Amino acid sequence: MERPTWVPPGIDPSVPSVSRIYDYYLGGSHNFEVDREAARRAMEAYPGLPKIMQANRAFMRRAVRHAVREGVTQFLDIGSGIPTFGNVHEIAQAADPRAHVVYVDHDPVAVAHGRAVLQGDPQTAVLPADLRKPHDILTSDEVGRLLDLDRPVALLLVAVLHFVEDQDDPWAAVAELRDALAPGSLLVLTHATTDTGPIKPEEGQGVEGVYRNVGSPLLMRTHRDVARFFDGFELAPPGLVAMPDWRPDPADTAAAADEDRAMYVGFAGVGRKP
Repeated sequence: MERPTWVPPGIDPSVPSVSRIYDYYLGGSHNFEVDREAARRAMEAYPGLPKIMQANRAFMRRAVRHAVREGVTQFLDIGSGIPTFGNVHEIAQAADPRAHVVYVDHDPVAVAHGRAVLQGDPQTAVLPADLRKPHDILTSDEVGRLLDLDRPVALLLVAVLHFVEDQDDPWAAVAELRDALAPGSLLVLTHATTDTGPIKPEEGQGVEGVYRNVGSPLLMRTHRDVARFFDGFELAPPGLVAMPDWRPDPADTAAAADEDRAMYVGFAGVGRKP
């Protein structure tokens, strides 16, 4: 197999990657057959997965615009994945050209491709780091250069916390990040669940099994457990809800007539630090 030019040195194309699987769901081209095969197995367990990812991305765009309307122009996107069309920096800078964005991911493919895409943009950076080590993120050169933590920051944890197991205490990681942010900062979050939408527990278990087999355990948490991530934040209306129900815009409403109910699988919310 010819090695694509976008693949950084040291990457084994025979090992699936969560970032590349997500890219495949969104219709991207930065994935290998091993990623597509893992995605197809997950879709056998629950065929609506691409619709979930599309709803996730649509919520992210609405939340970024909401942040800019609230006067927040600094974005820290942890677990950002491979940049695709309509990513955070494009949405934020379209709303306010002064917006600064730091993307964070521990997948070397996501980091390398992100740096290639963002080369020449002085208001963005890509940081190789892990959500489970907030101190490394907060003290990084990239954050120090682009983000002023004395002013409000929008912290994006979009479709990432369900990959952090309970034993790694993701609630403590979010709390450490929260405590480092200025009042007025926002937490933008989505999380997989079987509590909303048509997905059945056994279908959720099937999807979890596929991700476990590729080395990235995925946890479908309850509303109560996801709500705990917002401790210390004030949830903006309408609260922690299914992704399409968080402040749908007219385009979302127009598409609602024929939308797949799978889009309702997963929680979304935005909280503000008082």
